[in-house]
Amino acid sequence: MKNYKVGVIGATGMVGQRFLLLLSKHPWFNITTLAASSRSAGKKYGELMDGRWLLDEPMPEEVKDMVVMDAAEVEKVAATVDFCFCAVNMPKDEIKALEEAYAKAECPIVSNNSANRFTPDVPMVIPEINADHIKIIEAQRKRLGTKRGFIAVKSNCSLQSYVPAIHPLKELGVNKVLACTYQAISGAGKNFNTWPEMVDNLIPYIGGEEEKSEKEPLFTAQCFRVPVSDGHTAAVFVKFRKKPSKEQMLEAWKNFCGVPQELDLPSAP
Repeated sequence: MKNYKVGVIGATGMVGQRFLLLLSKHPWFNITTLAASSRSAGKKYGELMDGRWLLDEPMPEEVKDMVVMDAAEVEKVAATVDFCFCAVNMPKDEIKALEEAYAKAECPIVSNNSANRFTPDVPMVIPEINADHIKIIEAQRKRLGTKRGFIAVKSNCSLQSYVPAIHPLKELGVNKVLACTYQAISGAGKNFNTWPEMVDNLIPYIGGEEEKSEKEPLFTAQCFRVPVSDGHTAAVFVKFRKKPSKEQMLEAWKNFCGVPQELDLPSAP
């Protein structure tokens, strides 16, 4: 299988750091490019991140000596990669403009950001659920005038844990879902060193989070920030047109197979 040259745009932030850890261990990807704001450009990543690395796991050795590029130099960054992951922290209109600029430079973008989640021809994909939505990229390329370039986005992070569990139950007649999420501080790009106010604390409202958690999967949601380092928790209540048995639900989960499970691909270590 091809080993892809990938870049991380927004490599200095907490999400960018997480991308680097995941990519460094994955057999499909070779990290070739790190990009961030002009303030960070031109510096070696290891030196730049001295005292700024927020994760418990050490920084991957292979990125320490990489020189950070200016994310605004789109053509220059795009020329070094097969595609990029995007995790920038900017106003939404600026993110949309940046991601579209990369797509037009024939650099596919897989975005962690919410800015393009409701752009009509940008697929928001959880592969086990709606892999077929990728087909809309053809229409997006026509709009952008590209051959390779496109934008695809992931869903809200808290949804990724429980929506795949609900999906196999749809055949049993799901007609209403209420979800309450208890979200770790890593979701805000923080840890307890950078956000000491969260120790022994709880925030009963996360601005904009309930709207995203309702609009993306069409559920009703409440979202809380809790004093947990990593890992969101969700309490999910599901109503059926006709209540199924426990055995029927277990059977639905056992027999479910999404597109990723059907692919014959090597596993990450």
